[in-house]
Amino acid sequence: ADLSNQGCKRRYIPSVTSALIVGSFLGLVQAVFLIFSAKVVLGIMGVKHDSPMLEPAVRYLTIRSLGAPAVLLSLAMQGVFRGFKDTKTPLYATVVGDATNIILDPILMFVCHMGVTGAAVAHVISQYLITMILICRLVQQVDVIPPSLKSLKFGRFLGCGFLLLARVVAVTFCVTLASSLAARDGPTIMAAFQICCQLWLATSLLADGLAVAGQAVLASAFAKNDTKKVIAATSRVLQLSIVLGMGLTVVLGLFMKFGAGVFTKDAAVIDVIHKGIPFVAGTQTINALAFVFDGINFGAQDYTYSAYSMVGVASISIPCLVYLSAHKGFIGIWVALTIYMSLRTVASTWRYE
Repeated sequence: ADLSNQGCKRRYIPSVTSALIVGSFLGLVQAVFLIFSAKVVLGIMGVKHDSPMLEPAVRYLTIRSLGAPAVLLSLAMQGVFRGFKDTKTPLYATVVGDATNIILDPILMFVCHMGVTGAAVAHVISQYLITMILICRLVQQVDVIPPSLKSLKFGRFLGCGFLLLARVVAVTFCVTLASSLAARDGPTIMAAFQICCQLWLATSLLADGLAVAGQAVLASAFAKNDTKKVIAATSRVLQLSIVLGMGLTVVLGLFMKFGAGVFTKDAAVIDVIHKGIPFVAGTQTINALAFVFDGINFGAQDYTYSAYSMVGVASISIPCLVYLSAHKGFIGIWVALTIYMSLRTVASTWRYE
């Protein structure tokens, strides 16, 4: 809302500088934490001290953590561009970065014989490339150097930031716990779960495009007290999310059924992947609605409800994950994740009744 009211003229905007400072600081903290506690984190994730996966996993996580400052800073800048209603710049930067990652992965992993270390290096390079592209574009539109420390809006910014941090922790913990529980069921289950989970998240995040559009339009409409535009935009993005979710259900279901061999040739892993089709593909509409509702909440600056409702959803979902994974294994984990996403959607729907 702050950004949408500033127009296109290059000027100093306190919220932009605050976002960049906080993003950089949190990225550095995250990098230091992961570098010095990699083994502890992996132990929590279910990787045992005598596991052959431990050494390469520690090496991979340590190198990947070097990219944390770039990741957090790029996320902050993407939020800035969303405020400008500019979705092209983050898209182009992400495409360039991801393309670089895709090109470097096989070169470093197989040609240079670096293995998982090469994969981590490729990812870090791609993240810093994305960040540099966004910074170069941002400084053309905004003065990022504050005239004084008093001009920064840290109080207001951190107030919203802590609420969103609580929400992110709740979201991340549920998915991380699911991965940890899958790891305890052996390499076959873990491999199948990771493939299913990546497909589940990647396709669901396509709805993030709708969420971003809705967030930017709604923030502007709320700032102008344009009630009609708020109602129209909310209705449209929700309708489109349902259509997108139904389409993804069909496409992803067929792909997982007939294209699982793209990810692995292990017959046992493919068999487990097929068991996850009803959950991974079947929840796409629910997932799309959940992501779009997030965009609506953020556009309305309803951070308090968004944070508290997510903590409540997590408090119910976590016991479900633990219980169902212990009794039903792989299927139980996905039933619990379905409950988790359903509760997210229900909580948001109840808010707007």
